[in-house]
Parts: sequence; C-alpha cells; structure tokens
Amino acid sequence: MATAAGGGGRGKPKGSKSVSRSVKAGLQFPVGRVARHLKVGRYAQRVGAGAPVYLCAVLEYLAAEALELAGNAARDNKKTRITPRHIQLAVRNDEELSRLLGGVTIAAGGVLPNINSVLLPKKAGKAAAGTGGSASQSQEF
Repeated sequence: MATAAGGGGRGKPKGSKSVSRSVKAGLQFPVGRVARHLKVGRYAQRVGAGAPVYLCAVLEYLAAEALELAGNAARDNKKTRITPRHIQLAVRNDEELSRLLGGVTIAAGGVLPNINSVLLPKKAGKAAAGTGGSASQSQEF
C-alpha cells in the first residue's frame, strides 16, 4: 500500500512535467505531429521511434536554410520583413534548393531578373569606332 501511494519508483512522480519529443531531440518542428501523420498516412505498416525525429530534423534544416537565404535577400533589398519575393529569389539563386523546388510555384514570388544578352545594346566603344553612326542609321527611316 505504501508503494502505490508514494510512487514506488515506477511510472512518473506526481508533480513531474511531461517533456515533448521535440524538446528531447532539440528541435522546433513537432515530432509528435509528424509521427501521427506518418501513421495515419499509411506510408508503412509500422513507424519506428526514430523516423519522425529524423524527418523533423531534415525538414527543420531545409526550412532554416531557405529562411536564412531569404533573410539575406530581404536585407539586400533593405527590408526587415521576408516576403514571398525574397523566398523566390533565395530559392532560385541557390542551385540545390532550386533543384529541390523546381516544380514548385511560389505565389506572389515573381521571376528572376534576367535580360537575354542578345537584347542588350552593343558596346559603346565598338559602335563609335565603326562607320560613324551606323547604329542609329536604322532608326532614321
């Protein structure tokens, strides 16, 4: 009787706080929620204890990488808030993230600034050294 009332070493003591698996793993992403989605999604008959922890760690790393690059893009544009445009610039300028998110459309992200080299004007030094104004000749008609 004394062991049941006093805790007796088995189970949790009465005043102990539960510690989440995310805290145990040192992660920000929810390990328990990912574990639930892995089970409910029926990707496999059984889900090991380490699988959701590993998956959360990978997802957290990818998110941190993308957000760091997007923060750099925001700072380059003298902004303090990350917008979809900054995420788009960050992802498309990074080779590995661009390959990973190649088929993804980022809403309100826009496109990368790119001007085809054929459309750029000729060098000023070569045009002046030519026939003396032949570059502007086609505009006179």
